[in-house]
Amino acid sequence: MYPLLLKPAVKDYLWGGQKLKTLYKIETDLDIAAEAWVLSCHKNGPSTVQNGEFAGKTLAEALAAWGQSAPEILVKLIDARDKLSLQVHPDDAYAEAHHQSRGKTEMWYVLDADPGAALICGFDHAVTTEEFAAQIEAGTPESLVSLVPVHPGDVFFIPPGTVHAIGAGILLAEVQQNSDITYRVWDWGRVGADGKPRELHVEQALAVSKTEPYAIEQSANSAKAIEGGSLRTLAECEYFATYALTLDGTASVEIPTDIRGILCTGGNATICAKDCKDVPLSPGACVYLPEGVSAQIRGKADVLWIK
Repeated sequence: MYPLLLKPAVKDYLWGGQKLKTLYKIETDLDIAAEAWVLSCHKNGPSTVQNGEFAGKTLAEALAAWGQSAPEILVKLIDARDKLSLQVHPDDAYAEAHHQSRGKTEMWYVLDADPGAALICGFDHAVTTEEFAAQIEAGTPESLVSLVPVHPGDVFFIPPGTVHAIGAGILLAEVQQNSDITYRVWDWGRVGADGKPRELHVEQALAVSKTEPYAIEQSANSAKAIEGGSLRTLAECEYFATYALTLDGTASVEIPTDIRGILCTGGNATICAKDCKDVPLSPGACVYLPEGVSAQIRGKADVLWIK
């Protein structure tokens, strides 16, 4: 077994831009790169292995060959040139009952943001389902929501049922449950590539949306010094945990054995494992570390550790 360097599946949603291609060197033939699913075993966008004996195989295929289960997490890089739709995700119970799927708990780590960029996160006051439905019908649901300015380094934890939207000019990393269920509440009057308005999912959204004011959960954890850099806890929940590692180039750092995903967000690093070729990491590169593989990371870089 060895660390698996992954090639992402890329999505060309109409709100996406070019930063994933220019800043993170994500390779794609698509004109727009809205999302790069950098660590994914989801059928709608599996990551593929780029190195070693399993090059060209999906991550799930490589892990199955080693007798390991596919991870229940999905990691994305998202470039919002324009704002996303106003949307909401179901919890496990609703998703299982209606889609035979997992729900979607997620977190965002802001990598870059234009001056004045903001996102929508929950309602700014208590509303009723009837009031929410009426505002959707009138085409003004944004009148109810909370608009939050964002800056690089900000962290947001988004539980299921939280009405939200990533605003224009925001580049972020998203760590979530392995789910692709989104209920689109409102899409700002836009049309898709076919010239028709994109589908809304109002009935489902009303069924799962939390209508009380949502206390935005931003990580207040400060980085702690470690040999070779510093480490900051971004989010921990029953489904995943995410940590921001800054490497200062002075020492190799042992990767904890429960870390599975390693995503480089800036600088350059190298992952070293016994009896394996070193794996170089540049911005946008993601590695999956199989269970049972011990490795170290060195360099001068910003990295996300994900378990």
